[in-house]
Amino acid sequence: MIIGCPKEVKVHEYRVGLTPSNVREYVDSGHKVYVEHDAGSAIGFSDEEYHRAGAIIVDKDKLFKESNMIIKVKEPIESEYRYFREGQILFTYLHLAADKNLTNMLLEKKIFSIAYETIKVRGILPCLAPMSSIAGRLAVLESAKYLQKTFGGNGILLSGIPGTRKGKVTIVGAGVVGLNAAQLAVGIGADVTILDIDASRLSYVDQMFNMRIHTLISSRANIISSIAEADAVIGAVLIPGAKAPKLIKKEDLQHMKTGAILTDVAIDQGGCFETSTPTTHNDPIFDVDGILHYCVANMPGAVAKTATLALTDSTLNFGLSIATLGAKGAALKDSGILEGINTIDGKCTYKAVSEAFGIPYTDIKNVLQVS
Repeated sequence: MIIGCPKEVKVHEYRVGLTPSNVREYVDSGHKVYVEHDAGSAIGFSDEEYHRAGAIIVDKDKLFKESNMIIKVKEPIESEYRYFREGQILFTYLHLAADKNLTNMLLEKKIFSIAYETIKVRGILPCLAPMSSIAGRLAVLESAKYLQKTFGGNGILLSGIPGTRKGKVTIVGAGVVGLNAAQLAVGIGADVTILDIDASRLSYVDQMFNMRIHTLISSRANIISSIAEADAVIGAVLIPGAKAPKLIKKEDLQHMKTGAILTDVAIDQGGCFETSTPTTHNDPIFDVDGILHYCVANMPGAVAKTATLALTDSTLNFGLSIATLGAKGAALKDSGILEGINTIDGKCTYKAVSEAFGIPYTDIKNVLQVS
């Protein structure tokens, strides 16, 4: 199979879908790999390194025209749509439930799309987890930064110092993002509250942190009381493949402290705050009713070298399986890849995406005739 790894084009997106060592794995398995010129140069992976690993350095047009499978990091944006051709395999993050235009393009061009964030193995999302870990930790760092008065924040140092109160951090969601945010927030000395709808998960959190943080069931009343006290609120809610629920409404902002910050890690899936809209690393924050919002849609791109290494470690074996067996063959062999399929042959095969846009849903097991 011919594998294509293009350069990412989102603002301040320096991650890359394949490292030179990944390229060597594909080449040693008998595949041809095209890498776009300068695809990884921003994080220290030169064209020469890719070439030594066996890649062929090409321009974007040739890469998309000849590649059977495109391996990316971020979902394609509109400027990239024209490069895709009918029947291609696309292996990347997609977050389709928050992007109708991309969904339509994939259906119209009959792209066989496999989303990192919906691959599931024994209840775990292995290709999403490393970026969730990074985003959770960054959420605390970015919140701490923008709470500084010079950025319009309330001027609270989350760690406090002896003789002053600690900053209060509220985390909504106790999944991978939430736990990583809690670890860092506790580590810097903040006063942390974490909310979740799963009591057993909160019990685990209590044990993990030796009861050093507050745990609350994520009820409407508990959310309101927690954000009223918080200096930083981190939205860490995930429903795999679906739009995030809006857990904090615009009218709820009146209960918050002026200069507090909402950091929405769920923004890729539409955001879990009603007032959230996607931002970029160029212009990451905005103010609504005196409350700062940080809604960067590619947070891990800020630590692109670490993020690329973590991501490609998690996606490599899935990609090799798809390249070697073909997308349908790999899906038939691996239930994780099967769950990762979002579109095929012009059909939407992920229920949460079909429900988001009211488009027909087709069970992938029927398409591939899986018993």
